[in-house]
Amino acid sequence: MNRRSCFLLIHFLLPLCMFAQSGGARYRDKVFAKVDLKKNVSYGTKDMPQGKDRDYLMDIYQPEDDYEKKRPVIIWLHGGGFKLGKKTSRGIPLWCNDFAKRGYVSIAMNYRKGKGLPKNDFRTLAEGCFVTMEDINQVISYCKINAAELGIDTSKIMLGGNSAGSMAAMQFVYSDENRLAAMGGRSDSASAKKPYNAYHVSALINFWGAIFDSTWLKNAKIPIVSVQGEKDKIVPFNFQGPINGAAVIHREADKLGIPNALKSYPSLKHELQNPFHPFLFGAKAKRRWHEAGDFAASFLWNEKIVQ
Repeated sequence: MNRRSCFLLIHFLLPLCMFAQSGGARYRDKVFAKVDLKKNVSYGTKDMPQGKDRDYLMDIYQPEDDYEKKRPVIIWLHGGGFKLGKKTSRGIPLWCNDFAKRGYVSIAMNYRKGKGLPKNDFRTLAEGCFVTMEDINQVISYCKINAAELGIDTSKIMLGGNSAGSMAAMQFVYSDENRLAAMGGRSDSASAKKPYNAYHVSALINFWGAIFDSTWLKNAKIPIVSVQGEKDKIVPFNFQGPINGAAVIHREADKLGIPNALKSYPSLKHELQNPFHPFLFGAKAKRRWHEAGDFAASFLWNEKIVQ
């Protein structure tokens, strides 16, 4: 075998060797050792609604030395009650890294924050979701326009998030935006899109988020995986009302035949902490966040959403 043939053979076998050495399956297990991170990429355009420049920034995580050209992407949204938080808050970098090591493209996005009303006011939550959904539109559009450069399979765009971020993701897929606009006190909802899941999101990762109306799940029967603490006081775990947590979502999805899974922690509160603290967290919380990511990855693999 000549030198050129040896080079071509090594080039072809290298990615296979990487997977073999990891002892795992792509998308289910962490088969890459390193992640390439591109920070502060702007997804804003001249037509974007008024906001600060930093509101329209995202970080893009990709497995280093990956040769796959069409990979699933997860767009991650941080929590913070639509008042606080950013793309580097709490578990977001952790999940972005973990899923990139599995072979995904992970995108952590900033989005605009609400003003005026208290963060625990329902109207503020609805308005926060409505505004954030406009920003999600732009990130998905960016992914589609730049799919070849990013190595993205545009048929496998997923949304994930924690707390308010997960809440916005769920309303984005399942809600009637005209009704949501009215909930947020908007008198003119003409800008609201009509079709459900118009951007064809293929799955949702819900970490201690909520949906405003559990019957909305019937509007777009896409798979959803949830993790939450059963003692959560910020987002009620098992209460049918204006804020419906993971247990309610799980029951409704089962009733509708929507592929779903739920992992709950009986003694834990919001963000899988006990007690919950909005600014402090330790090694135990991080370990549980890793567990949540592992659970979600297994669900996506087992349901053949990715493989």
